[in-house]
Amino acid sequence: MTSRGIPLDVAAIMSTALEGILYGFSILMFIGTIWALTYKRRLREVNRLIVAVTVMLLILSTAHMIVDIIRLEDGLVKYRDTFPDGPAAFFADVSQITYVIKNAIYISHTLLGDGVVIYRCYVVWQSARIVILPSILWCCSALTGFSAVYSVSQATSNAGNIFTKATGQSFFALTLSTNLISSGLLAYRIWKIECNVSALRTSKRTLTPILRVLVDAAILYSVVLFPTLVCFVCSNNGQYVMLDMLVPIISIAFYMVLVRVAISQHAQDYVLTTFHRGTTTEQETLPPVKPLRVHISRITQIDDTSTHDMESEILPSTCKVYPVEEQSCAV
Repeated sequence: MTSRGIPLDVAAIMSTALEGILYGFSILMFIGTIWALTYKRRLREVNRLIVAVTVMLLILSTAHMIVDIIRLEDGLVKYRDTFPDGPAAFFADVSQITYVIKNAIYISHTLLGDGVVIYRCYVVWQSARIVILPSILWCCSALTGFSAVYSVSQATSNAGNIFTKATGQSFFALTLSTNLISSGLLAYRIWKIECNVSALRTSKRTLTPILRVLVDAAILYSVVLFPTLVCFVCSNNGQYVMLDMLVPIISIAFYMVLVRVAISQHAQDYVLTTFHRGTTTEQETLPPVKPLRVHISRITQIDDTSTHDMESEILPSTCKVYPVEEQSCAV
């Protein structure tokens, strides 16, 4: 099957430029995520697993960006006059080591992102049965993904070979299904919790913003992945552009959820801290209580029963009693 669409050398330039723009934005999101995870937190309070995943996503996206730049430089500069049929033929050679490496990085990056979504789904549901189907799909994605990488490494220098492999189509379909199912289960659970507690809530805090950002992240990823699958099935060279854009988009979708959750937690901590400080300040600014002088000027006797111990009456602990012995009797 012959590939269609834009020339491969043009696709390489477009994909690297667009990936670079998105990669720069993902760097800003990474900095914001690390700040949100570590701001005013002790080392033992930081979620080390999430921090490790965040750093791994940055490392993989950086490695993919570097390999893309090297590949672009090889095709347009280094082998421009020596490679048979010029730059277009170089980028059509899917057996090039740079192409194999960048696809291996993409597969690893995608599996890491999908694994995080499945983990979130498990944490929210607290049930292993809920994530059985997404986990099976994830394992199938890993199998078909790395099989596709092996197939690419064994391919000839004909771009059409990559489109004839069913493993590539299966990988895109499986990872899209995994993400949609996991995100759908996660969003449904949060929505259900929100409905159950909305009637009992005494504050204005709500889970709706977190629900929205989860849905937005899933939509962002799916909007890019679905056209990639369509381009692959149609043997269109636009899939190379979409694939390179997917790597930073996966990182951005992951970061935006973490930043939104962290901001929500910081807002809650700020409200509690402010309330505590306000209460403490109010107590500190109260005027000191002065001693209270109580004059007991009469001892009343009724039926030979007297109440002589007036100081024993229950008085506020801040009051001091000074009895005055002015006795009078009333029958």
